[in-house]
Amino acid sequence: MIFPSLTRRAAMAAGFAFWSALALGAPAKAQDFPDRTVTLVVPFAAGGSTDVVARIIAQKMSEDLGQQVIVQNVAGAGGNLGAANVARAEPDGYTILMATVATHALNPLILKTKPYDPEKDFAPISLLVVVPNVLVVNPELPAKTVQELLALLKAEPERYAYASSGNGTPLHLSGELFKKMAGVEMQHIPYKGSGPALNDVLGNQVPIMFDNLPSSSGHIKAGTLRALAVTTAERASSFPDIPTIAESGIPGYETYTWNALFAPANTPQPVIARLNEAAKKAMADPAVQKRMEEFSAKIVGSTPEELAAHVKAELAKWIPVVRDANIQMD
Repeated sequence: MIFPSLTRRAAMAAGFAFWSALALGAPAKAQDFPDRTVTLVVPFAAGGSTDVVARIIAQKMSEDLGQQVIVQNVAGAGGNLGAANVARAEPDGYTILMATVATHALNPLILKTKPYDPEKDFAPISLLVVVPNVLVVNPELPAKTVQELLALLKAEPERYAYASSGNGTPLHLSGELFKKMAGVEMQHIPYKGSGPALNDVLGNQVPIMFDNLPSSSGHIKAGTLRALAVTTAERASSFPDIPTIAESGIPGYETYTWNALFAPANTPQPVIARLNEAAKKAMADPAVQKRMEEFSAKIVGSTPEELAAHVKAELAKWIPVVRDANIQMD
């Protein structure tokens, strides 16, 4: 025996003290959070809309937390690579994810091999912003409203196609939901990114596209694209004259891109609360709100519970669309 003088009672007392110290020490450590740099993983390349939102929020969160929040781009596999890295990270709050509708609603439904569970493998922090998508057409297409477009599609159901940024992307699924709810047909033409798709719509190789509003806004203002409707339930503050698809004759239609913060599952609740507090303060900052408005983003700043409910609702919404469109990817 290593400690022959240690009595049974003393051993029990020592064990109790040990576990008590752990129990008391864990919350104290969480309450001291953060005491070093926090890494915010963006699962897409630098320069995209998710990256822009992340860098704006990271700067303000750094000021509130008293520690630097650095953005790390881990692009690949449609956002799955970076998201999976965060799911496997130490659940201490020092590695968090800037998630999107792709990472937490669409990819988990579309991919045959699931690298993570969007609900079980993450702890929600806050839904930050929603960004409208927009239905745009080449100006040569004889449709100035959603109803006029529906008339064209119904008159010649095999003639028209729509472009998107790729198979299984939010923009692709926006088009599939539109077809499902309107009872029309359009061929889907996937591209490797929004830029190439926009180029072909501008050149009228493909006449119709669902795009992120920030991506198309310059072309809409210049008149080189015609915006028929935004995809959100409310009109975009940056383009108040563009109606919604719902008010244009397809009630209940709503899609958008969203950005939210998640930590790995089992991150201590005090750490989640501190990150949520910093995120909400950042979203309430007037300078941040001005930047987001310029970006056509609507600020949310939710609680963790509201974000959890949001993910559940998004998964439920997209399951029948993915199933009916038979979208599966390796």
